[in-house]
Amino acid sequence: MDVPKMLEIKKRCKGRNADQQQIIHYFLDDRGCLNKGIPDSDFDANKERQINALNLKQKAMNKLGIDEDQVKEVDPICLIGPVYESNLRWRGLDNVNRYSAYQITYIFCSSDQVYVYQYTINLDSDEKKERAEEYFYKDITNFTTVDDTEELEFEIYKGCLKRLESERLKVNTNSLKISIPGDAFMCSMVSDDETEGKIQALKAKLREKKNQ
Repeated sequence: MDVPKMLEIKKRCKGRNADQQQIIHYFLDDRGCLNKGIPDSDFDANKERQINALNLKQKAMNKLGIDEDQVKEVDPICLIGPVYESNLRWRGLDNVNRYSAYQITYIFCSSDQVYVYQYTINLDSDEKKERAEEYFYKDITNFTTVDDTEELEFEIYKGCLKRLESERLKVNTNSLKISIPGDAFMCSMVSDDETEGKIQALKAKLREKKNQ
């Protein structure tokens, strides 16, 4: 590893906890024939560990001032998706894109309101962002799933001879947009059948409330 890279890693790791330091090494360590770096599975376990430690469902309800008995119109929805413009990005050996920041959004529905709590975690630092909103059904224009394609630069391991290379890749991005007059709340997510089913239930609930 060259000296500038070593100094960068050392600077980023200063004052960080063990999990954050592992994330930094995952993205920045050199890889080669004798060192394949921190495994993708270790990154995934680290990410899950950091997010679970936040206890975000309870944090969301505390922030919004609600309890579970108030929000039984649909099952609470949790969306987790990358911050696509994260400062560190890596395409793993399994061809899955990984990012240094993720957005977690909880959506709760009461009889007359929709509550939304969003937390952005930087896995490599203590930086965070929180947002909590509540909307009356009558004020929500719609819930929209947005699927786009962006071109982003990733570090990619090309094997022993080529090692690391930066490459611009087309990335499919998924998000849920909550539209209200003059504004929109964007929620990053990873689209799958389970998530789509929950969003369809949310859309059905909005139609039901608007037709009452």
